[in-house]
Amino acid sequence: MSDHTAPTPRSLDDALALMKDLRARCDWDRVQTHQSLRPYLIEEAHEVDDAIAGGNDAVLRDELGDLLLQVLFHAVVAEERGAFGMRDVAGALVAKMHARHPHLYGDGVKRSWESMKAAKAQRSTLEDGLPAGLPSLHRAHRLQDRAAGVGFDWPDARGPLAKVREEVDEVARLLDPDTGAVHDPDALEAELGDLLFAVVNLCRKTGVHGALALDRTNAKFVRRYAAMEALATADGKTLTALSLEEQDVYWDRVKAGERNP
Repeated sequence: MSDHTAPTPRSLDDALALMKDLRARCDWDRVQTHQSLRPYLIEEAHEVDDAIAGGNDAVLRDELGDLLLQVLFHAVVAEERGAFGMRDVAGALVAKMHARHPHLYGDGVKRSWESMKAAKAQRSTLEDGLPAGLPSLHRAHRLQDRAAGVGFDWPDARGPLAKVREEVDEVARLLDPDTGAVHDPDALEAELGDLLFAVVNLCRKTGVHGALALDRTNAKFVRRYAAMEALATADGKTLTALSLEEQDVYWDRVKAGERNP
């Protein structure tokens, strides 16, 4: 278990010196490479995300430190290869932020970042530069951001809302209205993908990130399901042994309890 007490104040230079010392004297740190460190970087990023969701500042502080360690680690490994060092990483960051904010550090004209990036990068495809492992919901949001940055976008949320309704109708046409049977599984998968993409677009146009909205609903479902199990247990029943109709009674009780705590 991590110690979340307040640490002795240190600087980024202290952290970098520690990383170099570990690289020189620790058997495990010495043999790591960019490739071997990849899983840890992903893991630490997820742990930071969990800490943000948890709302505990001490945990977030510690997890950000673990993520910073990965940044320092890669910079030190790169410096040993003669590629670049931590100061180069910092310099690239500052240069990029200046370029992204010309209204603050340049000619005073505020521009869309996606349009500036597209002009500079001269992408051959819309997805050039997006990480291969990016989760699908986030990838959809970023693709739509990029398209919007060069002018391909709805003027307001009414357009994507109408598109969601259109896609729901197209999905419905592939389901038997009497039995719910699927007429064409492959076509249904394609139409459900279109529906999800349209919902992400509606989220984006209303200032919501689809992945965060879904995370919130996932957590709500888990909370409600646990409450259903607790109510059933209090009644001397096992939730999984009940019929759907009986389970729905508990579901409705949980929702009613949330509306009227």
